[in-house]
Amino acid sequence: MTLLDSSRVNRSIAPDPCTTPRATAVDHHAGAGAATPAISINRVSRAFGAGAQRIVALDGVDLTVQRHEFVSLLGASGCGKSTLLNILAGLDRPSAGSAAVDGRVGLMFQESALFPWLTVRKNVETALRLRGMPRRERTGRADQLLESVHLAGFGDRRPHELSGGMRQRAALARALAQGAEVLLMDEPFGALDAITREILHGEVERQWSEHALTIVFVTHDVREAVRLGDRVVLLSSRPGRVVAQFDVDLERPRSLDSADVNDLASAITAELHREVRRHAG
Repeated sequence: MTLLDSSRVNRSIAPDPCTTPRATAVDHHAGAGAATPAISINRVSRAFGAGAQRIVALDGVDLTVQRHEFVSLLGASGCGKSTLLNILAGLDRPSAGSAAVDGRVGLMFQESALFPWLTVRKNVETALRLRGMPRRERTGRADQLLESVHLAGFGDRRPHELSGGMRQRAALARALAQGAEVLLMDEPFGALDAITREILHGEVERQWSEHALTIVFVTHDVREAVRLGDRVVLLSSRPGRVVAQFDVDLERPRSLDSADVNDLASAITAELHREVRRHAG
């Protein structure tokens, strides 16, 4: 498991000097005088390998995410969604272009990635310790965070004693313990059953609203993307490029079963299928 250094703010991710980037122009989406966005991605490309084995995962991605925006990132398998999140988290570097994140970053994976030998409370306290919080304050703050995700009374349990949904709630509490202002979520509910996912959708939405978080949420599920996002960004099949964006102008809270969510999801699904067919052809 990787706990991100939450002290990193106003962080720019430059190209990897060990790669040979192609020349790219910087495209600033925010106009003069506009508020600084939480995330700015300018012509980002990422390639792996060399020669005949070279694979281009991302190619010239441009994307701006405003503060407190909830962006769902959607695309076929292998389109570079996770690669882009890793770049934003500072776990990888682009081959070309640049990315900047203005705010403390938290990262959630499909698996909770909790330390199995620690209690749930100690997992949260670890993030607080990395932030420099004094020991005498950690337990109380950890319990507050666990209560905020409806895990009060479970602090002394080990991760294996919790259900999958509860483990993801604990992972969310740990992300909040990092002081996350920008939360990067890589298919965090993909392995959960439908009922648990719906419960956690509401929980993430509540935390997003209460903590004024900026969220980039990677998913394969189109309805989930619409259910949660202010905007759905569609990446092409490999190499990943932004090929479409959909504003989700639907009142919150939303339901996966609502007609409005399903209508927009159907339109996005049709575009996704066209993109997959284009790539296959």
